[in-house]
Amino acid sequence: MASKLQGQKADYGVFIGRFQPLHAGHEHIIRDSLDRVGKLIVLVGSANVARDPRNPFTYAEREHMLRASFAYEAAQGRLIVEPLDDHLYSDTAWVTEVQRKVNAIVLRDGNPEGFTANGTRDFRIALAGYGKDNSSYYLKLFPEWDSIQLEAENLTFSATDVRDRFFRRIPDVPHAILSKPVADQLEAFAKGEDFRRLLAEREYLDAYPAEWGEGPFVTADAVVIQAGHILLVERGRLPGKGLLALPGGFVGKDERIRDAAIRELREETGISDGKGQIPPAMLASFIEDSATRVFDAPNRSLRGRIITHAFLFRLPERRKLAGVKGGDDAAHARWYRLGELRPEMLFEDHWSIIEQMADI
Repeated sequence: MASKLQGQKADYGVFIGRFQPLHAGHEHIIRDSLDRVGKLIVLVGSANVARDPRNPFTYAEREHMLRASFAYEAAQGRLIVEPLDDHLYSDTAWVTEVQRKVNAIVLRDGNPEGFTANGTRDFRIALAGYGKDNSSYYLKLFPEWDSIQLEAENLTFSATDVRDRFFRRIPDVPHAILSKPVADQLEAFAKGEDFRRLLAEREYLDAYPAEWGEGPFVTADAVVIQAGHILLVERGRLPGKGLLALPGGFVGKDERIRDAAIRELREETGISDGKGQIPPAMLASFIEDSATRVFDAPNRSLRGRIITHAFLFRLPERRKLAGVKGGDDAAHARWYRLGELRPEMLFEDHWSIIEQMADI
């Protein structure tokens, strides 16, 4: 079972966060942790998601914030920064990735000659957390590690507050709670196209509840697989304009969810065979009912509470894939090789849905 460190240093500490962006509260935790451990492993979460107003900065940009703000510690090898992917619908997959990351780092760093007879058991590892977040929850997921409980002194703000002030027509960079390297990075970011796109999306999302309500809403998505390919559309409108997405949309008030998935699939992709557009009854015959799943993570969409039902359509394996053509609000529809997709290409949680539905 995990124990709290009292007066003795762990060999390695682990601190997990999104750092969107890195601010003074994070820096306090990191510096306090560095006083209590030999080396600190900082895992930067949500490393595999597309930019959106909640996750505006890429892993590379956040890694730069950390390394620039802790240049000395990074140069000395005491601060180790690594990406950590999201696994929205599987705590087990997320915990496994954390364990693998930490184990690989510790064994690589602590065993330069490659001797691993006892694995990480020769090293003392501690998970750093503070009262503001759900560190106690994390500790339950890593009972083999010690615990470093820290206090974020006078922390009355969060990264959300920083983003709220930053993504405005006249961006406000709060220098008082950001290190100079981070403040400089945000000021440079505000001059670029990514900032303008995210600002437009932020304004759209801010206005969304007034026009459409906060939900809960019900949607249907089609996960269409054929010969190692998946059928995706490029979103032609906000939010997520330009990102890839599963064909799908909102369920009509007089419509069954399954029928909505088929209708959206036909409207957004025009899916066809040699005889023309595939009729609804034939598309329904391709659905694997046992694979149908509900995806209901409360924060899966920034538009509001949206619960989606995903249907797996497995088309016959053929050398010539079904014909498709973008329609409705899709800029285009096309087949993508499953092995060539990257999570950051996908809208909202659609990568997580594909990961679960297509077993990749």
